[in-house]
Amino acid sequence: MSADEIPASQEPADALAAVAALRRLADQIEDAAVEQAMRAGWSWPQVAEALGVTRQAVHKKHAKRLIAAGVKLRRR
Repeated sequence: MSADEIPASQEPADALAAVAALRRLADQIEDAAVEQAMRAGWSWPQVAEALGVTRQAVHKKHAKRLIAAGVKLRRR
């Protein structure tokens, strides 16, 4: 989808608010999917590959939250 295919809002504030809302939603979906994968026994490298990021990036972003949620994490 190109920029000219996206319906334009009359107000930039509305468009920017929509972008922020979509980012929050994407983060929530990512959090849930990563937690589901880790509970299913996936490794950090597997999750990272699926997300298209490094193992270090996914670990840094999610490890503390997962530990607090009681998820048993694999070392590798």
